[in-house]
Amino acid sequence: MKKFGCWLLAGSILWLVPCIASAQEQSSAPPKVLVIMREFLKPGKTGATHEKSESAFVQAMTRAKWPTNYLGMTSLSGKSRALFFSFYASFEAWEKDTAAMGKNATLAAALDHASFVDGELLDSYDQSVFVYNEEFSLHPKYADVAHKRAMEIAVYHVRPGHSGEWTELVKKVMAAYEKADPEAHWACFHNAYGGEGGTYIFITALKSASEIDASMEAGKRFVPALGEDGLKKLDELEASSVESFEHQLFLFNPKMSYVADEWIKADPDFWKPKSSAPAAKPAPDAKEKPAQ
Repeated sequence: MKKFGCWLLAGSILWLVPCIASAQEQSSAPPKVLVIMREFLKPGKTGATHEKSESAFVQAMTRAKWPTNYLGMTSLSGKSRALFFSFYASFEAWEKDTAAMGKNATLAAALDHASFVDGELLDSYDQSVFVYNEEFSLHPKYADVAHKRAMEIAVYHVRPGHSGEWTELVKKVMAAYEKADPEAHWACFHNAYGGEGGTYIFITALKSASEIDASMEAGKRFVPALGEDGLKKLDELEASSVESFEHQLFLFNPKMSYVADEWIKADPDFWKPKSSAPAAKPAPDAKEKPAQ
């Protein structure tokens, strides 16, 4: 933890992108609990200024050799903000991690100081807890996130009393993708605490922006698989069950992340780049007389 302790649509239900979930361990399904902290930055407080304050958290966790890692990222769309993802196998594991952190006086003091400094840069922050939704996940598997660089996140708010239509909508999309793209896979999480009820998020880790272009091409195969009648039904279900949605893009930031050693070993140039050597001073011109 840092300080405390897709279904992707862009204007049309057809821009559906296979999504994958990421975590600290490799297995057939994501961990049950995902804790997301959001920091909204004041104007002019992004970039190197925020990276410097966040590095204090990373250094504190590193010195403590804390077992729980987190992934930090910054927004490339929407309001200027940073996200921090922490995964847990259960709520009990989250509770134990938070309690242990509070009992570590040295770590707690370092995090408190870092929070005070970082707080001067923030306009606001919040924290939400999500639970893995197996029913709405298609062939979930972990990508090689250590080699990824960005993340797409789609957030859907379902209308109260319309969970039935929402479920039918998701199932129809999943069935269509089974036909259109057998390799498609994604993981879904739904909000449990700290946010609006009926919220579902879908996540895609990306190596580069070229994957976004490829996903748009894959969307063309979705239409024939669905059929004209199926498309019409999908539009009806969307109109009746989806209250709102947003689709945002974030960039991984290694200076704001406390990742596992396995990630660093997998891609050290990204997660822990070597410091650049200072530029050598030019040799004095032999023809030039020294200053008197």
